[in-house]
Amino acid sequence: MDPARTALLANFRWIGSHADVWRVFADGDALRAVVAGLVDPWRDQRVTRVVGIESRGFLLGGAAAVALGVGFVAVRKGDGLLPGAGLTTEAGQDYRGLRHRLRMQAVLTAGERVLLVDDWAERGSQALAARHLVESAGAEFLGVSLLIDQLDPAARSALGRVTALATAEDLGPPAG
Repeated sequence: MDPARTALLANFRWIGSHADVWRVFADGDALRAVVAGLVDPWRDQRVTRVVGIESRGFLLGGAAAVALGVGFVAVRKGDGLLPGAGLTTEAGQDYRGLRHRLRMQAVLTAGERVLLVDDWAERGSQALAARHLVESAGAEFLGVSLLIDQLDPAARSALGRVTALATAEDLGPPAG
């Protein structure tokens, strides 16, 4: 089995009905394997920047950017500090029925090739909003690299290329 997938599944836990991927980050070997698994399918795509959505996307996206030798651009939710000129959009409803305002500094330029890295996508609403931000900046959105893919076919198609280490079904049912 793939080392990244093995590390993810070995460290993932259900805590009640809540998915706990934080344990993956707490194990250095697992984190290293997972980051390698997230970036390996994209190494030949000439990625120039990685974007990640607050909060786990910051951790994974930053690590993926370092692994690819490119810069990282944060996508903030709500009103958190983000100095300078920026781009803003509103995401569709997420799996909890919430809509988030997403913001990104205006640092991407035309010709850049951008990969979104995140932990989990259910409906894809935030990933689609991030795609909108990237394309509004004039950059090319390459696709999404995820730990866990729970997207329906329509959302996956709207996002373009999607790679993932596992699907939600691979995790088994929530405990309790």
